[in-house]
Amino acid sequence: MKITIHRGIDQIGGSITEIATDSTRILIDFGQNLPDGEGNIDDDFANQKAVNKLTKDVNAILYTHYHGDHIGLFHLVPDTVEQYIGEVAKKVVLRKHQQLSFIKDRKTQSLQEISIIERMKTYNSLSKTKVGDITITPFFVSHSAYDAYMFLIETDKTKILHTGDFRGHGYLSKNFLENLEKRILKNKTIDLLITEGTMLSRLTEKVMTENELQNETIKLMKQYKNVFIMSSSTDMERLASFFSANKKIGKKPFVCDEFQQDILGIFTETAGKKSNIFNFHKTYSFNWRGINPKLFTWMKNEGFTMMVRASDKFEKIIKSIKPEIKEEETLLIFSMWKEYINPKSKHKNKTYYNFTKLFPKVKQLHTSGHASARCLVDVCNLVNPTNGIIPIHSEYSDNYRKLPINEELKDKIITSSTSFNNIEIKITKS
Repeated sequence: MKITIHRGIDQIGGSITEIATDSTRILIDFGQNLPDGEGNIDDDFANQKAVNKLTKDVNAILYTHYHGDHIGLFHLVPDTVEQYIGEVAKKVVLRKHQQLSFIKDRKTQSLQEISIIERMKTYNSLSKTKVGDITITPFFVSHSAYDAYMFLIETDKTKILHTGDFRGHGYLSKNFLENLEKRILKNKTIDLLITEGTMLSRLTEKVMTENELQNETIKLMKQYKNVFIMSSSTDMERLASFFSANKKIGKKPFVCDEFQQDILGIFTETAGKKSNIFNFHKTYSFNWRGINPKLFTWMKNEGFTMMVRASDKFEKIIKSIKPEIKEEETLLIFSMWKEYINPKSKHKNKTYYNFTKLFPKVKQLHTSGHASARCLVDVCNLVNPTNGIIPIHSEYSDNYRKLPINEELKDKIITSSTSFNNIEIKITKS
């Protein structure tokens, strides 16, 4: 067997992992590099020639979830390579690219992308997918993208657990470790653990749970009549935190645009049938031409919660609303990574930063979509791989050795190319 970490050992985003036997090659994720603060993307793989070379003789690509740093190069993949994604994740990606088609001069590109997405095959939790002599079993996890998965990858001789992105502090993380042991690890010995390590740069950080975030939101909604929220439009658990908080306040409408409403509808029709917290049953939409007068009267009288995104459309809407509401009663909750709006940070996002300046007061309220250091320790100790741990999706992979995992596991951490027991591991560093 040959395992190639094309990207991920020393960077967050752009994830590409290859697993190959003598007769079969698969890729786990085919992500694009994250943009810089100006929105520019530097990615040597984001061209047809490079993708054709990388996917030559690849039988299938399996995506752990729908974030662009894991799926972003899908549109360049040749038609001869099968692409797999979660059933609900496919619906979200499809709706997102339908929305992108409205961007000026992008319709043709979006229609081509939509056609590719429609042809993607889907999987569900614990449903086995057979590609050549490799069997892949997905295991549902909580992440800031709904319908995210770990993969158990099995051949006759080797078993690998690829975690994708996951966390232990979301609503959907309940009994995470117990279910992982029962559903995936029971009576199985894992040879290699390939695991994310996004938060290895924040080893001592206390991570807020989604439930705690909801409680903090309730406090802010009681303090401020008008609450704008800037958050990922496809992070179902975060949206549930805000929607539930608004519902508990009582009289305020939960307002969003039609795109956000459609995404919430997908979540309601899927996850909402399993848990009422994901039933986004009463939302109120507006469009760029203006807000319904009856809705606007309600908003002015009772206050509101409004989901916004950093775009020209929302800038116009906010500027039209501001004269009708009091500044001292108005707040923006910024629920993304704090460094995006830190003017001194190398990760500052100029678009996000400028957008937040439209508001009289900004409160940062966020929790990570990724596993805390404690959660990473628990997973490593539980999986207890016999041959090695390969940390990916991290700028600080060597920090795995600083985690309080079992001592014998520290000697099995792999961050450079090696080979053993008929397994060849190739790791490419940027």
